[in-house]
Amino acid sequence: MYNTKNVTAIIITVLALLIITPSCKNNDNNTTTVIGDWQNRSELDGISRSEAVSFVIGDSAYLATGYDGTSRLNDLWQYDPALNSWRQKADLPGKPRSSAVGFAINNKGYVGTGYDGADRLNDLWQYNPASNSWVKKADFGGSARYDAVGFSVMGKGYISTGFDGNYLKDLWQYDDATDSWMQMISMGGAKRSGAVAFVHDNKAYICTGNNNGVTSTVTDLWVFDPAATPYWSEKRRIANLDPDTYDDNYTDITRTNATAFVIGDFAFLATGSTGGAIASCWQYDFAQDVWVKKTDFENSAREGAVGFSVSNRGFIATGRSGNSPFDDIMEFLPDAPYVANN
Repeated sequence: MYNTKNVTAIIITVLALLIITPSCKNNDNNTTTVIGDWQNRSELDGISRSEAVSFVIGDSAYLATGYDGTSRLNDLWQYDPALNSWRQKADLPGKPRSSAVGFAINNKGYVGTGYDGADRLNDLWQYNPASNSWVKKADFGGSARYDAVGFSVMGKGYISTGFDGNYLKDLWQYDDATDSWMQMISMGGAKRSGAVAFVHDNKAYICTGNNNGVTSTVTDLWVFDPAATPYWSEKRRIANLDPDTYDDNYTDITRTNATAFVIGDFAFLATGSTGGAIASCWQYDFAQDVWVKKTDFENSAREGAVGFSVSNRGFIATGRSGNSPFDDIMEFLPDAPYVANN
């Protein structure tokens, strides 16, 4: 017959283990608590959208253009993180568009390329926040395209990758002093559209994206250093491809149409698509060249959002899930414990 004292002891032990075992929102190999908290900030005052662009000047971020599910847009909004508020600024005079690029150099913002619903574009516009005005600049030197990346390094603007009917990996430099474009040495590795670019220590990094309609094959990460010879060098892959153990947890870094931003000595890659919208977030350590899983983006999974850093704070705004665009914005606190949003 059963020993009831032993059964009771076992039940008590199991209950005690359940009580003292820590819980977390996400985990890596069920052993490491994933850190980071997303906090809602003031929603965009303008129309919900995806495929917008952003650039940062001083202590403000600017969000422009995009697609609301019916029409392309040309409005411009300024976000002040200190006040947590939006203010509408002068509309882009060029064609309304989505899937364009944005960057900032010398306290001016630039928006170029993109898609107007019928044609791929190659124009470039400069925004001056002091006068709240736009000026047309020299057309982009490469082919008209959309889903490219734009960034600025050491006072020059750059556009790379994208889709012009073919997938691309060329690199073009913009000099605002001469209002001219110069083709640079192309990035190595895979062609792509829908990639991300982020900048740290005067170097630009490009990864993820869609190559010939296949997202899972784009696993390379490249860094562009205009002060080095050669300009381009490859970092470790962003998938579990190495016999070493550092990448064993690299389960879903590859994606397309994602967002990225930099806080301190780390980059953060979040949202995007792997055939459907995703919410996962990964931290890249520039010094160690490794990725660590962080808390998932806490609002709806999405693609086509924008990511930006202002005053060493990181944000993701807008985007879409299926045909539903968003107007929300969240700030990521990478070292904070996870707290559920109400």
